[in-house]
Formats: sequence, C-alpha cells, structure tokens
Amino acid sequence: MTKQTLAVIKSEFTIHAFDPHSAIPASVLSSDYYFIGKTEDTLSVVVPSSVKLMSLESDEGWRALELLGPLELSMVGIMANLGTVLANAKVSMFIVSTFDTDFFLVKADKLNDAISALSEDGYTIIEQ
Repeated sequence: MTKQTLAVIKSEFTIHAFDPHSAIPASVLSSDYYFIGKTEDTLSVVVPSSVKLMSLESDEGWRALELLGPLELSMVGIMANLGTVLANAKVSMFIVSTFDTDFFLVKADKLNDAISALSEDGYTIIEQ
C-alpha cells in the first residue's frame, strides 16, 4: 500500500464530553474545525482549544494530523497501519473522520514522536 501524505494542523485541540441531551454550542458550529459524535450516553465534541466550552469533562493538549485525500470509503487498512506505527512508538491516537478524509489526534507532547515514527515508516509529513 502506498503511504499517504499527512498534514499537521496548526491548532491545538480539546476533546469535550457533554450530556447526550445537551445542545451543541454555537461557538462549536462557527469554528474552522469541529467533530461531533453522539451516543445514548454522551455527546463528544472536538474543537480547537481556542473555543472555550463548559463541558462535563475535557481533555486538552491534542494536535491533529490530516490524511490528505480524498480517501475512498472502500480503502482498507489505512488507520490500522497508522495505529500500528504509533503504537510501536508508544503514541496513543484519537481518530475522527469526515466523508473524504480522516484525522487523528495525538497528545501535543507526543507530536514529534509521532512525526518521527511516521516519517521513518515512509509517510510524508507537511505543516499546514
């Protein structure tokens, strides 16, 4: 499989947890980047850390890398390979997706470790 190009997003991100019945704050919807996931138990929102939210819980200090696409929905194994590379480098990741690409977040203090491991594995990394 050909290795993809990854773009490092400049913003730092925060992952928030809300009650599943909460309204989505307007500041989220006006942000340049946001990811929303909802289950019966929780509403999760990922936004740049510059967007201040009053959530039940939050985890700050994440950086995002985007798999430059578009990626076809039928493509297999991309995140599995990235996960293996990062796991071997002892870097955890949090994945969010759109229709035509994937983003994965790593803790800011592990970004350089992630970039080094991915570069060594043949990925091209660019700064946005």
